Amino acid sequence: MKNRIRKYVAAFFAGGLLLAAGLSALHSARAADQPPAKVAKSMGLVIDDHALARDARAGVSYAEVVKKVMPSVVKVEVTTAAKESSVDIPGMLNDPFFRQFFGNQFGNGRQRIVTPPEHGLGSGVIVTKDGYILTNDHVVDDADKVKVTLQDGRDFTAKVIGKDKESDVAIVKIDAKDLPAITLADSSKIEVGDVVLAVGNPFGLGQTVTMGIISATGRAAMDLKYQDFIQTDAAINPGNSGGALVDTDGRLIGINTAIFSRSGGSEGIGLAIPTDLAREVMVSLVKDGKVTRGYIGVRLQPLTPALSKQFGLPNDQGALVDEIVPNSPAAKAGLRNGDVIRQFDGKPVADPRHLSLAVANVAPGEKVSLRIWRDGSEKNLDVTVKELPGEAQMAKNSSSHSDANDTLQGVAVSDLNSQTRQQYSIDRKITQGAVVTEVDPSSAAADQGLKAGDVVIEINKQPVKSADDAVKLTTNPKDRVTLLRVWSNVGNEWASHYMVVDESKAG
Repeated sequence: MKNRIRKYVAAFFAGGLLLAAGLSALHSARAADQPPAKVAKSMGLVIDDHALARDARAGVSYAEVVKKVMPSVVKVEVTTAAKESSVDIPGMLNDPFFRQFFGNQFGNGRQRIVTPPEHGLGSGVIVTKDGYILTNDHVVDDADKVKVTLQDGRDFTAKVIGKDKESDVAIVKIDAKDLPAITLADSSKIEVGDVVLAVGNPFGLGQTVTMGIISATGRAAMDLKYQDFIQTDAAINPGNSGGALVDTDGRLIGINTAIFSRSGGSEGIGLAIPTDLAREVMVSLVKDGKVTRGYIGVRLQPLTPALSKQFGLPNDQGALVDEIVPNSPAAKAGLRNGDVIRQFDGKPVADPRHLSLAVANVAPGEKVSLRIWRDGSEKNLDVTVKELPGEAQMAKNSSSHSDANDTLQGVAVSDLNSQTRQQYSIDRKITQGAVVTEVDPSSAAADQGLKAGDVVIEINKQPVKSADDAVKLTTNPKDRVTLLRVWSNVGNEWASHYMVVDESKAG
């Protein structure tokens, strides 16, 4: 089983914040009061956070830097297996008059569709000696097989450790030792104008290096919830996704992700995920098997000069609160509609997006300070951050498909919360369970009638209180026959019933 994270179309396509949510809190690290860098180093990541020497003149060659970096950049080839589904056919083709011409080729009112296998290419960056590789979620999304090729020509079958669609970061691992792991820089110390090199496998040609500068930082340019892109004019082309953006010391500052282009090729606007963000997501996925995000429960909007004037603010910096979620951390902290959050945890808030990113380093349960503007003066409040409710979470060691040993293949679930309750009009009498958000039409579960909007409350007679429960109860089961108890809406009436999903003969 997989937990559903909102899909988006990524990389190589040009494209209010609903909830103030943080990005990829390092829960295990914070819980133990360990600095994130210390936890990252314990995993084998090599980190060098010194700032560049910017008083030096540009060199005539970057050959030594390239020699240092290239062994760490790999080619990633993905294969998606053929899929079978069926669709309803026009009613007239079921008419006996037409059947005398077309025969019974359409079966009982449905047309069988087989999608052929698909292949894709991308790049990745080795970040630990024992085989952890950073890449993009969109590179390995829906992949049934991932092959990694090193610079020395060795091939490995890679395992997808975890993915985060909301930041477009994914982690894969190969079974190898003493690999040439790249050194990670502190991406918060980069500056516009710094020279950078992009390394990857554009168009599957093989390792290629391009040079440019950092054109901008802090970009929000794609359909992602959590983004803080580095913009560069170093040429990035299809196939570069997941590759390395490095500084002139050969340290990783970003993961090449997307381009803005009218032609499909590089036109000088490339986007890379900052290393700091990618590293946090990686640590969370490897340590906890999921990305935990903070939540304070407010709806925000950006300030305009007109709004700033009306609220008596000295400038347009901050995030305007236009709605408080009842019983949320923000409500309990005393925030009100019309407040402007100017500082979060002692740091200035530029706008709603930067507030969301600022919560990135706050683990659920941690108390942080807010400085707000209210009625013409500043006020300090404390808020205890909670985990974002209903955040779809990936099972550890998952790709978008479940492991072959898991049951309920092709089924995606999410937590039962106000959002999913409203989306699927779920009856108030249903108080717990895992909401089905997607069912593959060709799956055994679909054959038994399981559909999006159903609520799973028992699996093999064990209670299901959340999406995590559903994932755990379908991971490496004793056999491939699953007994479900499900709430379903039939004829505008909700009723619970049992069903048996037998995958012993599937596939």
